[in-house]
Amino acid sequence: MDVQRLVVYDEVVISSHGYEELAADDISVQDVLHSISEAVVVEDYPTFSKGACVLVLQEDKNRQPVHVVWGIARGKVSPAVLITAYRPDPDKWADNFTRRKR
Repeated sequence: MDVQRLVVYDEVVISSHGYEELAADDISVQDVLHSISEAVVVEDYPTFSKGACVLVLQEDKNRQPVHVVWGIARGKVSPAVLITAYRPDPDKWADNFTRRKR
């Protein structure tokens, strides 16, 4: 995943919305950056209009699940942009937060 490589090289931008959502769910930026190496792809959006993005499952320092949407702007190769992050609702997600409930 290109995002993982970009985060390792500190080529990251956090959107304003991303900061707001991290704060709203009491998720640390450091937790998200440190857990990227173990991120599991949940949904991939390679043709999104603003550029390829991906929803991944990560964990915070307490090993609690966090969904993060990362993207790379169309026509760019860097930086990785943290678009949003949130704690997944167990009523909406199955299979350890990797599949939406129908």
